[in-house]
Amino acid sequence: MNPDKTPQNVTPNGGTIDGVSPPPQGIPGQTAAPSFQDIRGLPLPPAPQPNPSAPIQAPPPVPHNNPFKETTITAGPAPTANSPIDQGQTAQPMPSTAQTQVTPATADVPVANQVQATSAATQTTPIIPNNPLKKTPIETPRPTAKKGWVRDIIGLGVFITVVIVGAWLINMLVFRSFNVVGPSMEPTLEGENGRSDRLIVNLLPVTGAHIAGKEWVPSRGQIIVFKNPKFTPGSPDEYIVKRVIGLPGERVTVTDCVLKVHNSEHPNGFNPYPDFKNFTENDAEINTCVEGAGTDVTVPDDQIFVVGDHRVGIYSMDSRDGGGRASLGTIPLDDIIGPVALRIWPIDQLKIF
Repeated sequence: MNPDKTPQNVTPNGGTIDGVSPPPQGIPGQTAAPSFQDIRGLPLPPAPQPNPSAPIQAPPPVPHNNPFKETTITAGPAPTANSPIDQGQTAQPMPSTAQTQVTPATADVPVANQVQATSAATQTTPIIPNNPLKKTPIETPRPTAKKGWVRDIIGLGVFITVVIVGAWLINMLVFRSFNVVGPSMEPTLEGENGRSDRLIVNLLPVTGAHIAGKEWVPSRGQIIVFKNPKFTPGSPDEYIVKRVIGLPGERVTVTDCVLKVHNSEHPNGFNPYPDFKNFTENDAEINTCVEGAGTDVTVPDDQIFVVGDHRVGIYSMDSRDGGGRASLGTIPLDDIIGPVALRIWPIDQLKIF
């Protein structure tokens, strides 16, 4: 037999063999606790047993994200041999910030483990502050001043003034409307037989020229509105609408029902009417002749020569003076209001010039 395989024996009197102590004998009437050996065959040391006389340590409070105040648990004094816990009864609560309820102990679970288990199960109750709500500015509105109506009237007056001044500026600098009265511009514009064309005059060219320190010179053939150079207070014809025929420095003549314009490009004169594009279709049928034979006018440098579209007969008083007819003469550039841009009435006769 191999001497290394020889089993170890225990003597009846509790002696030792090979220097190894035998396991302790059990208490009479109780079952002996089983003994365990390590891989070398030696008995393991006994597991540590709870010390009844040691103080019971309460577990630390469980951290959480509750913003309110946490309750704490205060451990009581260590239990004694005659404490209710040893007898399997419920312990009385100890005075503390929060009371901890301990369940009855059992014979199989150590006292420290019971207290630790019940303490971990204890829930903390947050304390909610009972603060009254504060009043907001919405709940406490500021009363209106006694003289607030005066400020409202002043504000309304300022608004009305701004509207009136704005309308005046638009009417004087941007555009202006006029009604046609009389037959002098027929058939292009109507002002008789129950019809009065409504025109929009563009003031921006004249306004821009005046801002630049110049006089606005219209183009040949444009229909313009200007101040009547022969206007007297009380008369109805303060503003007149006509067509531009002669420009500053040119010569205008009327011979044998034909009007001609003489300038450096056309020293023998030319008839400007065939080049105009905004006549009505029946213009040639109505105006078969340009009246005012004998007219021979050289236009000053700061003036223009105008003629009404109703050229036949004596329906239009304009710059023609031949044959002893009444004449307005040439029109100063400073008296021009602006070119006609649009006819807005009648609606079915809407037209852009």
